[in-house]
Amino acid sequence: MPLNIKFWLKFSLLNLFIVSVLGLLMRYKIGFEFPHFEQKNLQHSHSHFAFVGWITHTLMVLMVYYLQSKTTHFQGNKYKKIVVANLVCAYGMLFFFLIQGYAFFSITFSTASIIVFCIFSYQFTQDLKLLSDDLLAKSWFKAAIFFNIISSFGTFYLAYMMASKKFVEDLYLSSVYYYLHFQYNGWFFFACMGLVFGFLDLQKTEHSFYKTTYKLFALACIPAYLLSILWLDLPVWLYLITLIAALIQVFAWFKFLFVLSKTRKNYLENYPPLFRYILWFASFALSIKLLLQLGSTVPFISQLAFGFRPIVIAYLHLVFLAIITLFLLFYIYTNHLFIISKKIKYSLLVFVIGILLNEIALAVQGIASLSYTAISFINTILFAVAILLFLGIGLTAYFSLKKGKNNPPL
Repeated sequence: MPLNIKFWLKFSLLNLFIVSVLGLLMRYKIGFEFPHFEQKNLQHSHSHFAFVGWITHTLMVLMVYYLQSKTTHFQGNKYKKIVVANLVCAYGMLFFFLIQGYAFFSITFSTASIIVFCIFSYQFTQDLKLLSDDLLAKSWFKAAIFFNIISSFGTFYLAYMMASKKFVEDLYLSSVYYYLHFQYNGWFFFACMGLVFGFLDLQKTEHSFYKTTYKLFALACIPAYLLSILWLDLPVWLYLITLIAALIQVFAWFKFLFVLSKTRKNYLENYPPLFRYILWFASFALSIKLLLQLGSTVPFISQLAFGFRPIVIAYLHLVFLAIITLFLLFYIYTNHLFIISKKIKYSLLVFVIGILLNEIALAVQGIASLSYTAISFINTILFAVAILLFLGIGLTAYFSLKKGKNNPPL
């Protein structure tokens, strides 16, 4: 029996909406008076639930969907308990991080989510053997699973520091960035690229650089972590490795786009313009992200980037919203996992506009902070943008989950 993909993706949309609610609440607390909930606890609840409840849950379901689409008589329903367990962990973290921050129950659910993912990893890796080696998505998925598992080392060390009260700032920040790197640039990126390769049906025999793209990104991923800790004043030889890793990623990405434009030139012509624009926007955002990483190898720029919180927040939202989230929404709707109506299209457009305005506002705040210039109304603007994001994804989820007669695919 196959896994009911549409049913579990309903939780994805609901969870993304909850993420937007927490983001809106955080923005309100910054700009206005709201004594309830500690901001730090809100931040932990927001980030953990976004990672596990939205992205990891969605990637798990879509990866199983890919297997089901490529194999006959695949028993995808065996993943049901894993998906349920992951959601239980996600909601546990949502609640306990919100009310207690890093403490026994929140750490317990966080640890349990890692165990659940390890079970998923084993089962999924075994099932990948059913696929032909010519399907390049297979390699991307294996690497994604590996990077997610090793990202947990960062959270274990963070939990140890929180529990033991042995706080060392450099080690704390290094652990945070370690976890974020192997989540963002490992698990999220490689899993999404696996879905891209599956969506476009890219195979080894079609063009030699498709396989090379994977090899280059896989080679560069681990040393690219050093980009996140350049503020530690690394020795010259490590700096050179970091620079090479950044250059490899930029080369691999732009060469991949060039080859793709030749072999899949008209592939998206049958899709609605909005979804073509969403994919182009996500691709442009990824291009900017990789170029920014390369730019951060310049010591002066690196000190500025890591010294100002608004710049870090802008970068993280660029990856989380403009690249990962938009791609996942693109993939869900273009595969007709939900039948799309005009109302959903307009709602998604509002969400995309919100993401664009959010990045612009954060970028302006970040640039202003370089000269220690305070923009008095920036928090109000960011709150207004958070409302736009809340409305965009809220309406998208509502119209997608609403029972009743749907319009045919557009």
